[in-house]
Amino acid sequence: MSKINLEAPFTAFRGKICKHSKIIFAQRGQTQYTSQICNPRTKAYSEEEIARQGKFKQAVVNANAALADSTQKAAYEAEYKAQSKYKTLRGYVIAKEYAKLA
Repeated sequence: MSKINLEAPFTAFRGKICKHSKIIFAQRGQTQYTSQICNPRTKAYSEEEIARQGKFKQAVVNANAALADSTQKAAYEAEYKAQSKYKTLRGYVIAKEYAKLA
């Protein structure tokens, strides 16, 4: 789990900081990341966005189950090696599982 520290000093920040941005310090392992959220979301998610997020979560669950099964994983690996669009097997499997849900 990452930790967020909302305090200075700005040891790792570069670029313009605007008045309405929020500075975030996140530490993952031994590395501290610094970023800014400019124009953060102020309205609630629409029903369509929530449905899309739920569909993606289900695709990830299905992809993890497919990668855990050795026969499905072997079939997906063969398909993955024949294509050049996706960089990782996991990304390829998630995309295929999401397409099945759509």
